[in-house]
Amino acid sequence: MSEKSVQVNIGGRIYSPNVKKEEVEGVVKAAELINERMGLFEKTYAVKDKQDLLAMCCLQLATQYIESEQRTITDKEVSDKIVSLEKVISEHLDKEK
Repeated sequence: MSEKSVQVNIGGRIYSPNVKKEEVEGVVKAAELINERMGLFEKTYAVKDKQDLLAMCCLQLATQYIESEQRTITDKEVSDKIVSLEKVISEHLDKEK
């Protein structure tokens, strides 16, 4: 997999990370999301220091990521239970035949 340098603006600074070609779109969208959140924090809390805005944005996005991971685990547990129930039902139906 070849890498490509992509330029993104985050908080008024230009960064050029090297990413896989298939990740370029995601990196650009992530930078846009960060800038949007920073703008909302700046308006909501009247914070002018970009470092504080970045920290608040990182905290919020990391919290959402962790919550998403926990939901994924829960979804897997539910899926496993469904498979287990399907097996029990199937075995029960086979016995009735």
